[in-house]
Amino acid sequence: MTDDVMTNPYNETPPAESAYGELVRMAYFVLPGRGKRVYRLAIARRIVDSTARGTRDRSAAGHARRRTRVLRRALRPSRRLQIGLGPWLRALPARLPDPALTAALSRLDPHVRVAYVLRNVEGMPRYAVRDQLIELRVRDPWPVIRAAEAVEVPEPRRADRFEPELLRPVRTRSVLPLAAAVFLTAALVGALLLTEREGAREASARGLGLVAAAPDAWTRGARSLDVWPARGELAGDRAFGRRAAAAWAAAPEGRRPESGVAQLLYAGQVDGAPLAVMRSGGRLARYASGRLDVAAIGADPSAPIALGGGRYLLAPWDVRPETFAGGRLATSGGVTAPVRPGTDCGRGPLFHLGPRTVGDLGGPRAAVLGYRAPDRRPGGPDRPAVLGRSARSFWKRLACAVPAPSRPVSAATAFDFWSGTLPHGGKRADWACTRLAYADGGAAAFATLLGAQNLATGACDLRRPVSGTWWRAPSDGWYYLAAAGRGLVPHAEGVRRPVTRDRLLVAGGTPGAPVVLTAR
Repeated sequence: MTDDVMTNPYNETPPAESAYGELVRMAYFVLPGRGKRVYRLAIARRIVDSTARGTRDRSAAGHARRRTRVLRRALRPSRRLQIGLGPWLRALPARLPDPALTAALSRLDPHVRVAYVLRNVEGMPRYAVRDQLIELRVRDPWPVIRAAEAVEVPEPRRADRFEPELLRPVRTRSVLPLAAAVFLTAALVGALLLTEREGAREASARGLGLVAAAPDAWTRGARSLDVWPARGELAGDRAFGRRAAAAWAAAPEGRRPESGVAQLLYAGQVDGAPLAVMRSGGRLARYASGRLDVAAIGADPSAPIALGGGRYLLAPWDVRPETFAGGRLATSGGVTAPVRPGTDCGRGPLFHLGPRTVGDLGGPRAAVLGYRAPDRRPGGPDRPAVLGRSARSFWKRLACAVPAPSRPVSAATAFDFWSGTLPHGGKRADWACTRLAYADGGAAAFATLLGAQNLATGACDLRRPVSGTWWRAPSDGWYYLAAAGRGLVPHAEGVRRPVTRDRLLVAGGTPGAPVVLTAR
């Protein structure tokens, strides 16, 4: 199957009447296990309903972000989805999907299953499937895509797998009734198992129940935020937990918990002040000294959470972090000793964590940092790796050169796609294309010219980086500069007398005049 026969363009938004059904179909086939079709379809619809964001879903970017949210929840569905399924079961269509494809897909690796569904069921081109897998934290997506394309499944006994136009949302938000939440906290044996001792941590405030996972829940094979235990010396302080839960329950619309239950992740003293960290779905709340901060955190189960004062709360299964000097970073109860980026702006690399280097980009969780050297050809594979000295040095410059992201970031990759000396008396400079993967889904990439004066130079494509800007030389003359990644040559229209050497284009013209820039 080739890209040119695909029927669902990656950068277009499906019509409103079909987008819902297509997301349900995708979630249905991505869900793990076999199970009864009625329950599987009801859970798929509940997942799609819970990801709705209203008008924000109507653009192409909004639909892509919603697709990512649906895939993340379908890959690792919470047990809570099985409680209170009545409304979704009553809304099932008369005809259900044929079980043949589901049974075949259930035997695949989860990410291979996702790639197969996106490629062969949803009809997405290979490059779009690659981008989607990267959004799902798949570091090397091409082997996954090739494995999916090699899968042979039996033909369904009938073609009408779904009738998207007949499906309508049941609810726009999946909310557990309080009674179901109480039953949940008492019944779940895994991620939300509550012992008698942990029962003291519950706080019922304006309908919000505060729960904690069993201390050993993460040892049973699960790897998700659901199994993070509550840590900190105040985790058993019932009164403090009630105050924190009440503060979050009383937050304005849009910052409240996503359901009637919040998970306590941390309660303790940070720099002499009590701090509670709670999570509900994709939202994280920090309560300290009567102040409440709420932010999106994404689904990465192993991203350190910022507690303040340079301390980070680690996943219970994380290896001990290492400093950049090669020593071990001290931890106590899953909390690191204070560590801060060695930059004036307070953003930049922090420490190594297993095969990753994490950094502070201004969000509630540390972001995984990646780096590509100038001699790297566009389109090469990315593999998890800790950053070396030169890569960390580059990130220190870059983190302070760009504005703090407006949304929490889960991963950031910097491609130093051009390095050299600027003309007409200019100094040595680097041109970077930085891709940010946001915690709430979606991504953005922008270019920065790092030199004596750092310049933001607009959007870029990490796969085929090229960027340009009007630049004032030390000689006081204005020039248009553009650079492209290795193997590419920049071309500009709207400038005068362009000259290109070593992938750097230099041209004259009127500063601020519009320029059409391409790379070939």
